[in-house]
Amino acid sequence: MAIRKSVIFCFIIWQLPLLLLLPCHDRNLAYAAAGGKWDLLMSNIGISAMHMQLLNDDRVVIYDRTDFGMSNISLPDGKCRNNNNDLALKVDCTAHSVEYDVSTNSVRPLMIQTNVWCSSGSATSDGSLVQTGGSNDGKFVIRVYRPCIIGKKSNCDWLEIENGLIQSRWYSTNHILPDGSQIIIGGRDAFNYEFFPKTASTNNVFNLPFLQQTNDPREENNLYPFVFLNVDGNLFIFTNNRAILFDYTTNMIVKTYPQIPGGDPRNYPSTGSAVLLPLKNLEAHTIQAEVLVCGGAPRGSYLKATRGEFIGALNTCGRITITDPNPQWTMETMPLPRTMGDMVILPNGNVLIVNGAAMGSAGWEIARGPVLSPVIYRPDNLPDSRFEVQNPNAIPRMYHSTAVLLRDGRVLVGGSNPNEFYNFTGVLFPTELSLEAFSPSYLDSESANLRPQIISPVSRHKFKHGQRVNIQFSISGLVNKNSIKVTMIAPGFNTHSNTMNQRMLVLTNGVVKQVGKSSYHMNCLFPKSGSLAPPGYYLLFVVHQDIPSEGIWVRIF
Repeated sequence: MAIRKSVIFCFIIWQLPLLLLLPCHDRNLAYAAAGGKWDLLMSNIGISAMHMQLLNDDRVVIYDRTDFGMSNISLPDGKCRNNNNDLALKVDCTAHSVEYDVSTNSVRPLMIQTNVWCSSGSATSDGSLVQTGGSNDGKFVIRVYRPCIIGKKSNCDWLEIENGLIQSRWYSTNHILPDGSQIIIGGRDAFNYEFFPKTASTNNVFNLPFLQQTNDPREENNLYPFVFLNVDGNLFIFTNNRAILFDYTTNMIVKTYPQIPGGDPRNYPSTGSAVLLPLKNLEAHTIQAEVLVCGGAPRGSYLKATRGEFIGALNTCGRITITDPNPQWTMETMPLPRTMGDMVILPNGNVLIVNGAAMGSAGWEIARGPVLSPVIYRPDNLPDSRFEVQNPNAIPRMYHSTAVLLRDGRVLVGGSNPNEFYNFTGVLFPTELSLEAFSPSYLDSESANLRPQIISPVSRHKFKHGQRVNIQFSISGLVNKNSIKVTMIAPGFNTHSNTMNQRMLVLTNGVVKQVGKSSYHMNCLFPKSGSLAPPGYYLLFVVHQDIPSEGIWVRIF
């Protein structure tokens, strides 16, 4: 009952007079507590962060959509673009994408030609971002952003490939495959999949009836499918309330999983979020893989919300071992109900659940009750001690919010625009152009002497699958050698409560040896195959007593 009261109270605050809203807009505050700390990074980046991806130069590519009029940041050097999507603005000289530099806390405007609204993407094996689809003139377009560090340029920008897609893609999902190529699955009225880059054998679209079978009339609830590469090389695909294990090379369903208990929809627009939990024991004969699906809204919430009836969001998570011969869902209860949340894997293997609303659904102005408190989920704890509510934010992050992990262990949070256009006044939840960082408690100053610092290898080193590597690190305080592990995270592409390609592996490591006054050495084995770790850039962390080092970039090939 106490939990329900807190959620309702959060909702009521946003219905009261402006006087009570003022603290939520004091952008000079840093919010600290035992359960993490919030910091405002930039009050205005010029656009609302609907899509985000961290790249291997520690810069985050952010973009919104191009059909709503002017943004709040101009294109450089007098550039403009002809806007075929926006009836009111035929020539647009503002940017709808920016590059956020973490080190300087600044943004640089980027130029997108076609509409990227509600699109998908994934980092590639060479560290570029491939983005696919969108709306109107962007629905068949593939866009590539190569970090400046690759081309050794200071003004790198988007490259657009017209008609790069065979099927129009809007609300689809991308995932990198063991060979480094990408699969693009689903989307509105797209009950199929295709690949990028295309070869003679993949220059086609391939039907996937499962996507149509999970389509709810008038609500859909099968958009932005949750897709994870299983350890056997097949794809776990979850849409609405059901999941399959799919062999994309033969277009065959390998396994059909039980429906998630309760039967409520978990995908867009209702919308839950999902994560592949950290992969461990990578040398075992059988490697276990688990998926966690959290939040969403009861069936019918979308249609009811469009009529002004706001139903409470789901407060349940389903956890399933997808590698089991007879897999079954185990249900858990979150401290707070949440729809439109984002799930971010932290360097220590815990999961941050952040953003979202307590009532309603994804869509224009059809959610209420911002859930301001993140929750940390500890997958290795006993079931009754896995969730911990964190210090609340003061800025509602509703529809079109985003969150991604940074190399220093903070979580970058941005976006929120439940309005059809940029609207800063006269609406319940104004368009948000700000960026914030959430610092989990492992970044508290009290933990500084327990925090590892990686000495070698140097960042951006290349390693082969199955290669052994010596990792040297320092810890200034008292060391517990039995509580040290090395983790490796593939940063994900985040939009609409779906973080595509997010993946953590816990590396097999040998004995920790002290080699100096406060320096230590251990030998680790990188994953042996692309089915475990698709080629590309990963963030590598040394974790001591659940406190991670700052990450370094490593490239697996």
